[in-house]
Amino acid sequence: MTAILIAEDEPNLVESLSFILRREGWAVSAVFDGEAVLEELRGDLPDVLVLDVMLPKRNGFDILKTIKTDPRLTAIPVLMLTAKGQERDRKTAEQLGADAFVTKPFSNREVVDSIKRLAGR
Repeated sequence: MTAILIAEDEPNLVESLSFILRREGWAVSAVFDGEAVLEELRGDLPDVLVLDVMLPKRNGFDILKTIKTDPRLTAIPVLMLTAKGQERDRKTAEQLGADAFVTKPFSNREVVDSIKRLAGR
């Protein structure tokens, strides 16, 4: 079963994303701040990480940089999901190694299709 880790600090958005992703048959877990993402990644690795840019404790760009420079974590596909949709933010995400970028508000189909692509399904 494909495992998805959501790193998002908005509980309603986590609930909504979890629902649509579980409906696709995926195992979903969530964390609510940047430090918790790295803590979670010390255990089992997800097949895809959905990462918000604006997180408490450590922002998503910092987390992405850490993931993509760690040999154990670098292969995890990362979908940046953010309200920060400016071209500068997209470019930063690409430079740091994001595999996909979706701007809030988003369509459920866009998120599901991006994750399917990243998970190789």
